[in-house]
Amino acid sequence: MSQSGSNPATVIKPKTRRKITKPRMFRVLLHNDDYTSMDFVVEILRSVFRKSEPEAVQIMLNVHYRGVGMAGLYPPQVAETKVKAVHSRAKKSGYPLRCSMEPE
Repeated sequence: MSQSGSNPATVIKPKTRRKITKPRMFRVLLHNDDYTSMDFVVEILRSVFRKSEPEAVQIMLNVHYRGVGMAGLYPPQVAETKVKAVHSRAKKSGYPLRCSMEPE
């Protein structure tokens, strides 16, 4: 019988560290059109993307003058939900506002 109760055949494995990777982020973009009002775009930015009034106006102006503006940067599921929310609200309000997402 062994005196100490420890088994000499027991092997202790070193702990392995798992590399944690950040999820891929996606830009959510609003696209200019000739029909959607600037006020509606600002409202979308404030309600869906939680932007302040000045920030929403700046993004709306980027959409208007550059043809596209970034509404935010989100993980994939959040970005997809925001795109769907914009399309749903725009359709309900009779606007053709387009929103897309692209990898960062």
